[in-house]
Amino acid sequence: MSTFDDSFTAGSSPAAHAIARSSLRRLAILALFTACLAGCAGTRGGNLPYHPSAEEFGEPDSPALAALEANYRISPLDKLKVNVFQVADLSAEYEVDLTGNIAMPLVGNVRAVDLTTDQLDAKLTQVLSEKYLQSPDVSVSVLSSSTRVVTVDGAVQDPGVYPVNGRITLVQVIARAKGTADDANPRRVAIFRQIGGERMAAAFDLTDIRRGKVEDPRVYSGDIVVVDGSSVRAAQRELLTALPVVGFFNSFAF
Repeated sequence: MSTFDDSFTAGSSPAAHAIARSSLRRLAILALFTACLAGCAGTRGGNLPYHPSAEEFGEPDSPALAALEANYRISPLDKLKVNVFQVADLSAEYEVDLTGNIAMPLVGNVRAVDLTTDQLDAKLTQVLSEKYLQSPDVSVSVLSSSTRVVTVDGAVQDPGVYPVNGRITLVQVIARAKGTADDANPRRVAIFRQIGGERMAAAFDLTDIRRGKVEDPRVYSGDIVVVDGSSVRAAQRELLTALPVVGFFNSFAF
């Protein structure tokens, strides 16, 4: 096999030899670094504890009650109170269905989604006055809002904030973000959650979950899900790898 020096002609200068050796060293370092990344990809790691069972998760704190904004827009699955003065058959609680409508006696389906309560009030007043009542006195209020969100970040195809209506699991949340990115490490996925007034975190192995080896954990409104990967920002990577172990969840300043 030819040696390094054999690749040069007898007339090559010492400077050319030095440059070539430097280039080879850089290539060797790059190859070693690439091999290290390949070895680390798709593996568990960091100090966040992994959960063997979804039953061991802590449930998040109940969301603090807060007044809705004056311009709050009605969402699907919101519960509304409609009061029509002196018309008991129309005065009732109504839930906005997934198509955005409420179903009222006589009137039928009324589009409510994306309207403020004042706008829905005006709409119902108009509909009732056209066919059924003279000068109806209508009031609309929101009894409960279903608008809840989960944040998905890190190595996913479409990071963002997604609405959560009803029960949802980690695999379903990742699916809403259009799946993991090409550079993702699905064996290290973190969920950050508010428990007992503190921000807590735990790691999950998405590969094992998908293979049915461990249970698919439930994700709650207000959770932040971060998928590890080579493109994850430094601040996120620090949270994923450098937090002290406290228990099943890690407490940290958020």
